[in-house]
Amino acid sequence: MTTTVYMPMNRVEGDLEVKVAIDDGIVTDAWVIGTMYRGVEAMLIGRGALDGLVITPRICGICSTSHLLVAAMALENLAGSPVGTNARMVRSIALGAEKLQSDLRHIFLMFAADLVSSGYAQHPLYLEAVRRYQPFKGSTVVTTILATRKVLEITAILGGQWPHSSFIVPGGITSQPSKADLRQCRMLLSEFRRWYERTVLGCSLERIEAIKNSMQLEEWISGKEVHRDSELGFFLRCGQAFGLDTMGRSHESYLTAPDYIGANEPGWGGGGFIDGGVLQPFDQVRIAEQVKHAKYHTRSSSGHPLATDTHPTEQADAHKYSWCKAPRYNGRPAETGPLAEALARKDPLFGQMIAAGGASALTRELARLLRPGRILLDMEQWLRNIDTDQPYYHPVDLPLDGAGMGLIEAPRGILGHWIQLSGGYIDHYQVITPTTWNASPRDDQDVRGPIEEALVGTPVRNPADPVEVGHVVRSFDLCMVCSVHAVSKKGASLGRLRIGT
Repeated sequence: MTTTVYMPMNRVEGDLEVKVAIDDGIVTDAWVIGTMYRGVEAMLIGRGALDGLVITPRICGICSTSHLLVAAMALENLAGSPVGTNARMVRSIALGAEKLQSDLRHIFLMFAADLVSSGYAQHPLYLEAVRRYQPFKGSTVVTTILATRKVLEITAILGGQWPHSSFIVPGGITSQPSKADLRQCRMLLSEFRRWYERTVLGCSLERIEAIKNSMQLEEWISGKEVHRDSELGFFLRCGQAFGLDTMGRSHESYLTAPDYIGANEPGWGGGGFIDGGVLQPFDQVRIAEQVKHAKYHTRSSSGHPLATDTHPTEQADAHKYSWCKAPRYNGRPAETGPLAEALARKDPLFGQMIAAGGASALTRELARLLRPGRILLDMEQWLRNIDTDQPYYHPVDLPLDGAGMGLIEAPRGILGHWIQLSGGYIDHYQVITPTTWNASPRDDQDVRGPIEEALVGTPVRNPADPVEVGHVVRSFDLCMVCSVHAVSKKGASLGRLRIGT
């Protein structure tokens, strides 16, 4: 007998519904449903060229710096204008601070809350998990909130505020960080690094960097009590004990954005698409959105982002079940995020893990938990290299007509903005967020999106409390507010968990 579970989900930075079919305790099919429509692109049509710098950062309150940066990059690309070294480093530092807070808050505030589910109450690690991860009260939850709040002060110093700062503009930045400002940023970053090394890792960044495979990781956990009891050590032990390393395998295709700080503008290098274990060079012309199962007009809303619009369909269609489109790269679904980033970077630990058993919910979270180490080292170098005697801004003459794009690796994966100007006004604007890639519905060939595919094969012990479904879905660190925005019916409710047969 097939049991169908309709599961409204929170802790996904917005609202989401997941529908799964369960046979004999195993998920056999899945549908990820974006429940609301995002109309930001439509709001921009007819506005001035610079209005996207103000409006698109409001897409999200978690990764607003990412949207601001990409909006500015799209205009710089349109104008064919490079950006000076100082401005690029300041932008990257602000983006890095945003990634630090996002990664760690997701893991310990959003994801780990499922580890205190009553279904695990009989497990020996359960009481310690509650002590650490209980929402609002757990020791790890509290320290994470405090530490990440402090690191965001870096963005406030450089950009005036966080979130929704406006200091990034075509040609550079509007602020002029002084030597005193940079010293304060270095102090805040140093404090965060001490917390991350002492509490999260239980060792130095250099010790973690030396781990190249799963065996060395297990030896690290068992080698010292401080490693075993660190947040990293306990999270791994808990995740393995609860089976998170055996669920969540998807298509094994991954997409990452070009490297912003090391790229040559106005064209970008780096980034890549991994399919079948082979890393291919990134080429944005291979991106296309498909809408057979998304609630948009098929004729006008399918294709490359510069050639498609966002036109919701007014007619009910049983095949169209999500407000998320289905972006594809070279016709293939693609997972994006810290794991994809690590694989494109040819990180030996994650390369060995994927080769041995494919991706899992635990592997994705481990990539997110270790990424701050690399970000910290990069930010320290950029803060040292900024020359306050050099300019932070170079004027840019925006043409009245033309098209441009901006692409970066945001906290949750590849983020892209595409813009078309006509007579100095926005004629076309399209945004593809990381969550739209991961939470996409089936495409025109009825191929499941990455999360839908990852759910298939997931064991569910209790359909009335399908916590395992939550593990897999949340391992992608969704930000539904980036993907969808306006509820279609005033006062509508997502409802409660529904189970049918």
